[in-house]
Amino acid sequence: MKIRLLEQALKVGRAAAVEAGTELIKHYGNVEHEAKFDTGETATDIVTILDRQTETLLADRLTTVDTSFGFRGEEHGVQKAGNTTWLVDPIDGTNHFVRGLPFCTTMIALIENGEVVLSIIHDFVRQDTYWAIKGQGAYKNNEKLQVSHRTLPQSLLSFETRLNKPVNLEAHLRLSQAAGGLISTINCGFEFSMIASGKLDGRITLDPYGQDWDYAPGSLLVTEAGGIISNHRMQGYDYQNHNFVATNPIIHAALTQGNEAIFPDISS
Repeated sequence: MKIRLLEQALKVGRAAAVEAGTELIKHYGNVEHEAKFDTGETATDIVTILDRQTETLLADRLTTVDTSFGFRGEEHGVQKAGNTTWLVDPIDGTNHFVRGLPFCTTMIALIENGEVVLSIIHDFVRQDTYWAIKGQGAYKNNEKLQVSHRTLPQSLLSFETRLNKPVNLEAHLRLSQAAGGLISTINCGFEFSMIASGKLDGRITLDPYGQDWDYAPGSLLVTEAGGIISNHRMQGYDYQNHNFVATNPIIHAALTQGNEAIFPDISS
């Protein structure tokens, strides 16, 4: 895709995310209160309405960039198919949003022939927009981002898995012993933004709960900030494969290479 079209897509996408966030922040932490005074609606009903309204707004704005682009969102699914497709999560972190906890974002990715080429994560609580174009670096607003240079023993990592499965529990125990610490905010957009900013050191998923829209935007943000993301038992990354290691290069090597690798790649 020509860089001029990507830059136009970024401009429209950032504006759309900010517009959506301006509306969402009015309800942030107020949903349960609003539900008490509505006509029979529950907090879940109101969040669902907001999710759908936000996704509709994003679809309306984003599809103006190029009418040939497809669109797929968490709420309405595939509205239009295409080799180049918008992928959105209108409210990532719904439970945090309801409670007024600062771990919720709006996420947008542009996929071209199976590859993430543009990423936008809008933190509407703090009014910060994280974004990246493939090959152009990663940014918070207009500040360039860089992943950390910490080692595995110094690291603070996020690990998303299903601990009721023995193999996953074993990996969790090994990682907790090797890393400096583990953290989980249960929010992909926030964590990927912090990894790209060098504040967290990585995110690992193994048999996770999320979908394409949870991981695609953050994957490009991390790699454009100097990080590495790869699927387990692979050296490359497919955004539709949700088992991955996304960290700085030092930690990525420690986790994926050698006899002691917890998540070995195909070379180990």
